[in-house]
Amino acid sequence: MKSAIVHNTRFVKQKAKELGFQFCGISKAEFLAEEAPRLEAWLKSGRHGQMKYMENHFDKRLDPSKLVPGAKSVVSLLYNYYPQKDLAKERPEHYKLAKYAYGEDYHHVIKDKLKVFFEALNAEVGAIEGRLFVDSAPVMERQWAEKSGLGWVGKNTLLINKQAGSFFFLAELIIDLPLEPDGPIKDYCGTCTRCVDACPTDAITPYALDASKCISYLTIELKEEIPTEFKDQMENWAFGCDICQDVCPWNRFSSPHQESAFQPSTELKALFNNNWQDLTEEVFREVFRKSAVKRTKWSGLVRNLNFLKKS
Repeated sequence: MKSAIVHNTRFVKQKAKELGFQFCGISKAEFLAEEAPRLEAWLKSGRHGQMKYMENHFDKRLDPSKLVPGAKSVVSLLYNYYPQKDLAKERPEHYKLAKYAYGEDYHHVIKDKLKVFFEALNAEVGAIEGRLFVDSAPVMERQWAEKSGLGWVGKNTLLINKQAGSFFFLAELIIDLPLEPDGPIKDYCGTCTRCVDACPTDAITPYALDASKCISYLTIELKEEIPTEFKDQMENWAFGCDICQDVCPWNRFSSPHQESAFQPSTELKALFNNNWQDLTEEVFREVFRKSAVKRTKWSGLVRNLNFLKKS
């Protein structure tokens, strides 16, 4: 039994590497007892804003066996999205888009890889039960990644990897296959507060986020008009925000991704170059046809741009 667990663990990590995941860590699938009171307090404080879906499936967020009966292991994966060129820095006076949205929608790109991963695992070890996740279900992915030693949850509440920073998508396999778990690593934020100090809306306090003040929330999740209190605080971010990552010292170790699907299109570069003057609904549909930006819809993006114009 022990030798099978060792073999299967090695196979999982090798397959993850073959599929382009830069880091892979494994946790024992168990109830996240330490996270339960933190999540409850965060929700009760209302810091999730209008993201009411965060209040749903409380038990499933904490207990992987509620998602996969008989779950034995959580395989956490990191997929790099740090771009060759930071479009926001190239034209700092223009409207900005979070780096994760430069290319095709990561949900589809990574989910396809997870399907291949799961099929390969079944072929190697026999039929197993499991589910695949990439920011699409009640899974506390940062906490699982931290538990598996892929990094630590920093003061900006994002997972930070000591070798490569934080510009990663997180994904998980929750499976009923026993594997060798990895242990967590220590927190390396130290006394640094650059992310806290740099946040223009004061959304970050050390190790806590008031999402209702976060620029990413305001430009993506919020469906109403952006409150006027945030005028002159948005720093030209039209969709998402990278400020707390850009200032993080650990991101000096970020290296450009090798995923062709994440390369910005010619049409997107044109939008950056002309400062979004030509963003009609037709242009939106064409430029963001395969993009995560579709989530905010044309009307939402126009709302954001109009708010920035008035700021």
